[in-house]
Amino acid sequence: MGLLIFLKPSPKVTSKMSTQLSVKKVKTAGRPKSPKILLLLLLPGLFYLGLFFITPFASLITTSLQAPVPGGGIGRYQPGLEFGNYVFVVTEYFDQIVRSFVYATLATLLALVISYPIAYFIGVKARNKPVLQALLLTLVIAPFFISFLLRTFAWKQVFSQNAFLSTALRDLGLMADNEFLLGSSFVVVFGLTYNFIPFMTLPLYTNLERLDTALLEAGSDLYAKPTSTFWKVTFPLSIPGITSGTLLTFIPIAGDYVTASGNFLGSPNTSMLGNVIEANFITIQDFPSASALSVLLMAAIVVMVSVYIRRTGTEDLL
Repeated sequence: MGLLIFLKPSPKVTSKMSTQLSVKKVKTAGRPKSPKILLLLLLPGLFYLGLFFITPFASLITTSLQAPVPGGGIGRYQPGLEFGNYVFVVTEYFDQIVRSFVYATLATLLALVISYPIAYFIGVKARNKPVLQALLLTLVIAPFFISFLLRTFAWKQVFSQNAFLSTALRDLGLMADNEFLLGSSFVVVFGLTYNFIPFMTLPLYTNLERLDTALLEAGSDLYAKPTSTFWKVTFPLSIPGITSGTLLTFIPIAGDYVTASGNFLGSPNTSMLGNVIEANFITIQDFPSASALSVLLMAAIVVMVSVYIRRTGTEDLL
């Protein structure tokens, strides 16, 4: 009869084996998933990006290099390498290009001046009053419940020639009978500022709502004036919010084609780059020029945004 001998491992060996298994589990847990699984997870996003961004952008570039068909009619173009289209649009529409960025800069700065106190009050002063804070936030986003076109058209009625405002200014002698508010740079910048104030307020609120009020109390305890505390504590800590709000405001304003349109608050003398692109695409059917302007607008915005972010020290937003 054979003998079965069972050897019980010593506690030292058992402890060593457990340690090795634990280390192996930790290494396995920190190891990335299979590349095939990661690729499958990325495929929907890559497909969406390629279909709705890369493909239209490539089409835009190829269209901007097209040449007119010899003897063809309006809107007839053929593939080519007409880089002169870019030179043509810059020289032909230089005023509109400059005007677009000037209007966008003014409207963005005005939106920042208006939105910062609003965001500060909601995010800091009303922090301990959730009902009031929720009400104010609702008022900030309330314009989004109304169409952009309807809001702009409503201001057209306010600034029209026979409206109360224009009549009052003429009665007070502040505006001549042959002058109009509609179609002026003032009204266009006003409309741009109004329409995009929520885009500036919400990022500022998100940033200021996380502000540690103990820092403000420390400044007060050290006998710092409120203005000194603001410029040395609050403002530097809110720079990421200012940067985000500025980008969300400046970029869409630079390409806006509704507010400055002659059908709303603008006139031919206030047309922006978006209006020129719209006219070239729809009315004139000069597709290469419209595409070249679109590419130049995108390139200019990318360069300006990159420089702005690096100067403000918020590269993590890129």
